[in-house]
Amino acid sequence: MINLLMQTAAQAAENGPHFPVSFTLVYVVGFIAAVSIGSIAWYNSKRPVGWEDKERPDVVPEVKKEVTPGIGEPKA
Repeated sequence: MINLLMQTAAQAAENGPHFPVSFTLVYVVGFIAAVSIGSIAWYNSKRPVGWEDKERPDVVPEVKKEVTPGIGEPKA
């Protein structure tokens, strides 16, 4: 039994560590999406103290608020 474990460990050492690139891509894309969406949400929220007179950056879209979101007829 121990011989089998030693052979498996030796084969793993020969092949080297294998780290899936797809997991890394998911984390990187998720982080970029979270930062982008969070930045848009922050710029569209009420301005913090000291930022009231600052202008919105051109790259951030302005999101219009609905009076009653989700209630009534959809606006096509």
